[in-house]
Amino acid sequence: MPLSTLLGHTATALQAVRAGRSLNDVLDRCPPAARPGTQALTFQVLRRLGSAQAARRFLAPKAPPPAVDALLTTALALLWPGDSTGAQYAPHTLVNQAVEAAKQSAKASAPFVNAVLRRFLRDMAAVVEAVERDPVAALNHPQWWIERLRADWPAAWRDVLAADNDHPPMTLRVNARRSTAAAYVERLAAAGLAGTVVGPHAVRLARPAPVNELPGFTDGDVSVQDAAAQLAAPLVIGDGLPPGARVLDACAAPGGKTAHLLELADLDVLALDSDPERLRRVDDTLGRLGLSARTAAADARTPDTWWDGRPFDAILLDAPCSASGIVRRHPDVRWLRRPTDIPALAGTQAAILDALWPLLKPGGRLVYCTCSVFKAEGEAGIDAFLQRQGGLSLVGRPPSPGHLLPRPDNHGDGAAPESGASPDGFYYALLTKPLP
Repeated sequence: MPLSTLLGHTATALQAVRAGRSLNDVLDRCPPAARPGTQALTFQVLRRLGSAQAARRFLAPKAPPPAVDALLTTALALLWPGDSTGAQYAPHTLVNQAVEAAKQSAKASAPFVNAVLRRFLRDMAAVVEAVERDPVAALNHPQWWIERLRADWPAAWRDVLAADNDHPPMTLRVNARRSTAAAYVERLAAAGLAGTVVGPHAVRLARPAPVNELPGFTDGDVSVQDAAAQLAAPLVIGDGLPPGARVLDACAAPGGKTAHLLELADLDVLALDSDPERLRRVDDTLGRLGLSARTAAADARTPDTWWDGRPFDAILLDAPCSASGIVRRHPDVRWLRRPTDIPALAGTQAAILDALWPLLKPGGRLVYCTCSVFKAEGEAGIDAFLQRQGGLSLVGRPPSPGHLLPRPDNHGDGAAPESGASPDGFYYALLTKPLP
């Protein structure tokens, strides 16, 4: 497929994200043949969006029409020095193909696009130096996001922002009912793929690979799941739950943690999610793995609409959040979120937690987690919950993992980190309901 066509699709995707649409929704409407290339380019553009937008304003202070602006910004992001995706193409090729894309969508703008991009190539060092005086351009995150991270993590905020702009590792979860992580690494090697054991059931690939190339994926031997997300199920099960124990997986879609629970123990799991469409993904996931759970499309905040009155032995609450810990996998998130979203999400998290706690039997375990690095969606929210409960405290043995930042030294599982590899950002709290 011509690069000009992919640039056109990428610019369309960027324009949609700027209008507030999720990148996943946009890519779902992309022609199938163009989707892989468009996704790769759009991911890189969104990782460089702060820089590229500032460069466009510097080079062309008067904003062009939105579609032309999106195309220019796309090309500038891919031309940015140090860009790994754009480096696949020679700079003059990117410029020529961007001009061709302009001719296809807005022919009259092609000379303007050509002039701006060629000026950028000519004056690149000066432009980069000028625009990166602005933190948004230098760090490629909104100003409010930078400030919140700096307040929450004064010693680590730059590391977190840098991790957001990196390419994430591809980590697999080996089905414990079928094999071990060490044995699966050997299967990978036989298939010409390199992997390293990074957790009890976790294998990190040296290089990402399509799932249809993974040995046994179709048969349910392995799933794709980040190492940080793989901490949830073992925390829920703890030293062991009796066969048939009742477990609630609230906000369960797309089903990775539900499946992990069932791979580790024979449980009676209710997988709950408020979105019926997303809940179908839970059924698909379990079907591929040969597992089964009861599912229900319902709001976790209103148990009277779905709960049968029997208490649960354990609850996993993977609460809806900002997704600030998985930005490298979803680079549109930082540009879609607004400062007001964080307190609103914290309120939703608190409401779900308060609604589910009474459903847990005395002595039962509740694991609360979010894929967020913001303390308002983790430590602060749980501190407030503990105060509302009065006298309740986090479980000390094993200790609640707390906040896990996307840094190589912060695995949460005691494993020695690989150079350049890190888990996603997560927060985990382990709570036990006191006995009467």
